[in-house]
Amino acid sequence: MTAVRTSDLVQAAGMAGEAVFAFNVITVEHAEGIVAGAEAAETAVILQLSENTVGFHGGRLAPLLAACAALAATSHVPLALHLDHFTDPSLIATALAGAADFGVSSIMVDAAHLPYEANVERTREWSTAAHAAGLWVEAELGEIGGKKGAHAAGARTDPDEAADFVRRTGVDALAVAVGSSHAMATRDADVDIALTAALAAAVPVPLVLHGGSGVSDELLNAVVRAGVRKLNVGTALNIAFTAAVRDHLGRHPDGNDPRGYLAAGRDAVAEAVTRLCRAVKPESATR
Repeated sequence: MTAVRTSDLVQAAGMAGEAVFAFNVITVEHAEGIVAGAEAAETAVILQLSENTVGFHGGRLAPLLAACAALAATSHVPLALHLDHFTDPSLIATALAGAADFGVSSIMVDAAHLPYEANVERTREWSTAAHAAGLWVEAELGEIGGKKGAHAAGARTDPDEAADFVRRTGVDALAVAVGSSHAMATRDADVDIALTAALAAAVPVPLVLHGGSGVSDELLNAVVRAGVRKLNVGTALNIAFTAAVRDHLGRHPDGNDPRGYLAAGRDAVAEAVTRLCRAVKPESATR
């Protein structure tokens, strides 16, 4: 099947009281591992490329997106393609112009580092442009921790402000600060479930949890029950990938074929994806 739309996956998750995972892709091996893991779990997922990853690939969107689109075309589970944490106006313009060529159906525009009114204005401008390009739009309010310089640890999203932000920007989903943080290597984030539920009640669009790598299985299930419909995970895959590469190289100190350690990393990503997908149960299964 070809790539499906992010909006369809998130809507289906909401109707079922569930959430869809969005996994960060950095290399082709990441993408292959994510797809293999999702297929093993028989679960639809979102493949997302961040602005940082595009920078890692020399500012080029096309090569990795083409690989993700090709994987989606041969997968037996639904996969959507998403652009994550885009902040640069010129790159956003390039992404909007080329998104349809690769089956990209959504983008997260990030002006959360700006003061509130500036965030509203910038997000509204980008949201209008992305909608004109046929994309579903996610934005952020509350400065989720863990990003260099722009994202403040300990920030929390105010429900009334969140409702105002969504109304004025026209975004389709909102990433909120409720205690998780980007780039966490441990799973001990103290997520505020009551605040998550209050935000879900106040905001008429799906909520997104960034920094899912740092959240325990128990709390991931709790935030889904509280109303989160998209769960972002990146660092957990990088930890699994890197550990597997280190282990392989340690056991093969004289090896020089990258296929051996890249395969180990890819397999570790697949296992991490399968485990997470199976650990976050549908709401009905937790009762």
